[in-house]
Amino acid sequence: MSVWRRWLDALLSRLGRPVPRDASGRRLRKPFVHRYGRYTSLQFTRRQTQSRMLSAAPDLLLIDYTRTMMGALLWQPRPRTIGLVGLGGGSQVKFCHRHLPQVRIEVVENNPHVIALRREFGIPDDDARLQVVLDDGARFLRERPGRFDLLLVDGYDETGIPPALSTQQFYDDCRDALAPNGAVAVNLFCADAERHFERLRRAFGADRTLMVGEAKMSNRVAFAWARESAAPFVGPQGALEPLPSEARRQLAPVFERVAQAAGARRSP
Repeated sequence: MSVWRRWLDALLSRLGRPVPRDASGRRLRKPFVHRYGRYTSLQFTRRQTQSRMLSAAPDLLLIDYTRTMMGALLWQPRPRTIGLVGLGGGSQVKFCHRHLPQVRIEVVENNPHVIALRREFGIPDDDARLQVVLDDGARFLRERPGRFDLLLVDGYDETGIPPALSTQQFYDDCRDALAPNGAVAVNLFCADAERHFERLRRAFGADRTLMVGEAKMSNRVAFAWARESAAPFVGPQGALEPLPSEARRQLAPVFERVAQAAGARRSP
């Protein structure tokens, strides 16, 4: 830790303000809001955008990978409880809250500075359907076995995927946190995506995992599903049918793309 960070931590301690830290003890960085043109972004540094939204349409899934992650609905089209690891600007939280009114949404975020900015990004207040919890994501999942029909993992800090969300134990806990017919989607924006995917394969089995690349981005999205049926995949029409028209419009193209990848994986 640098001298100035030690000095700042000591000052905050004297002022009675605890210093937020992650599960490894590392000090959590405070993000800021950047507005430019039609967009609002959450950033930890000037050169790194953590989350971005269209200011006039905060519920829109603007970034490609956020739509791809919703492809988990192809394996579980009628979830009752959705868990999200990582709040950020709340893109998927807002989408699910608006378009899946029957769903209970539980979000875990380990950085209180990120949660403090939720209104800047139009994230609804907690209510009967939405709860945002300040906690370590790995611990949060470990304490909720069998809870989620859908699990969306997109937990990042300014350095990438935190160590606590990178272990084999974490991916085992993702598996155990799913309901019997549940599915998980994981955003892999990292240099070692294959290593993360291998851990997901170990947790779920090679026949219940899929990784899909993003044509315009460096992200890859990994899917895994807990259902034991030989054919859990419902296909695009089955996944789109329960959704309102605006949600179908946003998700139909990506559902087709994920379905094609799933079909190619099943082909001999």
